[in-house]
Amino acid sequence: MTGYAMPMFYGGGYMIGMHALWWLFWLVLIAGFLFYGRGRAPHQRHLSRETAHELLRRRLASGEITPADYEERKALLDRDSDRSG
Repeated sequence: MTGYAMPMFYGGGYMIGMHALWWLFWLVLIAGFLFYGRGRAPHQRHLSRETAHELLRRRLASGEITPADYEERKALLDRDSDRSG
């Protein structure tokens, strides 16, 4: 009776293929996270160094805000920086 369960896992070899597919799946998944994370990190570091005024100018240049919005928000930033400084 002890030899009855062994062919299911070791005898036919069909489980080796499934095992290999799982290893391949995890390797591809980990490699994807590593490459995606490496590509995103410099962009995020650049944005974290951007000052509020630079961000505001960039948003105006890209058309996200209107010139009137830019002037209003710039005035608020300047007012707040005068209070804290």
